[in-house]
Amino acid sequence: MNNLIMQRLAAICLALAMLWIPASMASDDHGHGPQQEAPNNTGPNGGRWLEDGPLALEVLIYENGLPPEMRIFAYWQGKPLAVQGLTLEVQLHRLGEPIDSLDFIVEGRYLVSKQKVAEPHSFEVEVKARFEGKDYQWHYDSVSDRTELSDRAIQVADIQTDVAESGILNFKESLFGVISPTIDRRFSLMAPYPGVVEALLVQVGDKVEKGQPLLRIRNSQTLQSYHLPSPATGVVTEQFVSLGQLAAAQVLMEVADLTKVWVELSAFPENIEKMQVGQRALVQDLHQHLQAEGQVFYIAPMMSGGHIARARLLIDNQDGHWRPGMHVKADVITGSREAEVVISSDALVDLESRPVAFVRVGNQFEARPLVLGENDGQQVEVLSGLRPGMQYVTRNGFVLKADIQKAGASHAH
Repeated sequence: MNNLIMQRLAAICLALAMLWIPASMASDDHGHGPQQEAPNNTGPNGGRWLEDGPLALEVLIYENGLPPEMRIFAYWQGKPLAVQGLTLEVQLHRLGEPIDSLDFIVEGRYLVSKQKVAEPHSFEVEVKARFEGKDYQWHYDSVSDRTELSDRAIQVADIQTDVAESGILNFKESLFGVISPTIDRRFSLMAPYPGVVEALLVQVGDKVEKGQPLLRIRNSQTLQSYHLPSPATGVVTEQFVSLGQLAAAQVLMEVADLTKVWVELSAFPENIEKMQVGQRALVQDLHQHLQAEGQVFYIAPMMSGGHIARARLLIDNQDGHWRPGMHVKADVITGSREAEVVISSDALVDLESRPVAFVRVGNQFEARPLVLGENDGQQVEVLSGLRPGMQYVTRNGFVLKADIQKAGASHAH
């Protein structure tokens, strides 16, 4: 990592250290109404301990080999309580998501939710209970992998976002090749009458018009001089004769019309089996200065000795950027399909060895674990973890990851 990147990263970290808003400062303390659970208060089964007078509940999310579910144990005056006489209502409030309501059934010593508790397991929890005619209510935060930044911190860190939505995945084969003139736009000049070259009127690289004189030759029999005109508008690409040389049956000069050129691609067997004539391709030079679009119009029926087959594209070259001999890269689109939710591949961040994307709601950011589908190199399909319309971070998510890790956030249930 060079000094410039190190300096920029240090500046961002310093700015965030000054501007970071801890999650505890950003949340409502709910100091009235519902009872609050004491920090780090856990029950005998490792769940969240909620207590109001003689009634206590232990809440945990259980997912050991099962889809995640909520289990609730009840206690009366510190002793296990049969849950058959207890009615419960639990609501989960996730950042930027609809409220999830859970219903429960009795299963042995505890109540278990009928619905699975989907990711993310980061939410505010409302628990309402009724036992022996009395109502109880608790509220607590079970928030993880979330942070909040000021407007200025977001600007300093250059955090950018986009909206998750449906999109087209384009699957491609990336091939390398070289630009060449097309055969039907290459013209060879030969002398109709043998003679001596008296004058070369153009040089290699000169642009010429159709009918423009290119050489002057003195006929060896009549001693009369005549001109060889250009057969097309284009560029002089080759010169094979010198002044005073005898022009007989050889090619003297070559002119090429380069307004359209071929892209000669080298394709390996694993590429060829996915390619077809008519597929669209995007071509770019190796410096990524310019991009052009073309179609595959030829695939060689035979492989070369190096197990390579030639494939050709035709691209427009009106401005002359694509010069014969230039090495290029082409992405041949071999298939496409629509996906319900796609996001930029740049949005993916590895957090605790799982792929996540950060969603944004106001100035709050939260890591959402994702189940991913296919990836076309630019966009990736999201099977679960993000809904259409959600705002997600596309740039500098690593800053949010560092902020969460610094704050000691964890994926704890």
